[in-house]
Amino acid sequence: MSKESEMLEELTKIRELLTPAPKPAPEKPKNLAAEFLQFIKRYKILGLASAFILGLAVNALILSLAEDIITPIIGLFVKDFDTIQDLKLGVFGIGNFIAAFINFIIIAFVIFVIVKYAAKVGLE
Repeated sequence: MSKESEMLEELTKIRELLTPAPKPAPEKPKNLAAEFLQFIKRYKILGLASAFILGLAVNALILSLAEDIITPIIGLFVKDFDTIQDLKLGVFGIGNFIAAFINFIIIAFVIFVIVKYAAKVGLE
């Protein structure tokens, strides 16, 4: 064998060693229940559902904070004021919009604080 043939043969062996083995195809579920369980595991549905439910609870808490604590404080500064929903500008009832806007600002701020704290402690 010539030197070139030996080098070519050695390079071929090296290439075979460096070539990654093909990944086995994921096993297909055998029935609908197994496929459903695989779906839940792959997309982490339980974590998503927990976050959604927790988000609803936090939303209710923040809405209560806005409507029961912050809105009455605003009412102290406005005469003839029962609730913010009663505010009118001419024929336009802008009170509901203002209440929704205040709730949005409070919710956005609380979420900002939570995310900032979570990033500070290393949660993603």
